[in-house]
Amino acid sequence: MKKMLDVIVPVYNEEACITETIQRLFNLRNILIDELDVNFIFVNDGSKDKSLEILKSFASRYPFIKVIGFSRNFGHQMAVTAGLDYSKGDYVAIIDADLQDPPELIKDMYEKSKDGYQVVYGKRLKRKAETLFKKFTAFAFYRLLDFMCQINIPTDTGDFRLITREVADAVKSMPEKHRFIRGMVPWVGFNSAPLYYNRDERFAGETKYPLSKMLKLAFDGIFSFSVKPLKFITDAGIALMIMAVAAFVSGIVFKCNISIISSVVLFVGSLQMIALGIIGEYIGRIFEEAKDRPLYIVKDKINL
Repeated sequence: MKKMLDVIVPVYNEEACITETIQRLFNLRNILIDELDVNFIFVNDGSKDKSLEILKSFASRYPFIKVIGFSRNFGHQMAVTAGLDYSKGDYVAIIDADLQDPPELIKDMYEKSKDGYQVVYGKRLKRKAETLFKKFTAFAFYRLLDFMCQINIPTDTGDFRLITREVADAVKSMPEKHRFIRGMVPWVGFNSAPLYYNRDERFAGETKYPLSKMLKLAFDGIFSFSVKPLKFITDAGIALMIMAVAAFVSGIVFKCNISIISSVVLFVGSLQMIALGIIGEYIGRIFEEAKDRPLYIVKDKINL
């Protein structure tokens, strides 16, 4: 009996891409058909265009195309989470619908997993057709994440990866609300290896990850996997105490130099506001977890 591969594809306003994405996934299925029973789980994340209608049309003709429709937009990470929740395959692949990550590489990931790896993640060498600002912010994001987080999250990687059933089940067991899949997978452990590739430009449409969403993702990664921001507050407090003593001494020596003292006071006030903001982030996340609301609401299910 053949093993099963589920390919999870989160979708949000991708009507310009989705048909081409499905065609290329069909090609992948035909390549793997002798070894694997391949199914596609499309998660419509509250799209406002015709993405869901297109997916329903394909699902009505092909039982291996499965569709989950959210009641509203819950976000990319929740869409991936829903796909994991409904997946049953021995292997699970995650890929976006915009074709920046080539679907054909899933076969290479599967082949690499035969060497004993439970996680094979795509690691980007080049990012085609992206602005210098986008490339710089992505570079800075991954390096900051690596510095701040207490686990080893591979740099220059997204959610594009293939994992085994045991890894998928381990990630599913983590019910946290502020989800960061590319951090959760390394956290659970298991043998992992990169698959290097050049990232293509988007097939059509506009990016669904503007700067604001990238910043939110960065905060989710840092605050979910690190307490370093809280430790920075303590370190900064010690440094400011030393500065305050130095300012006080200099004020006596130079007969109360107001500019030095006022600068220190302003700096301390600013740091206090930042410290309260950091503490508030952690408290806010505790509040979200305490409410224990579902991660997402499913409105439509097809072939599931």
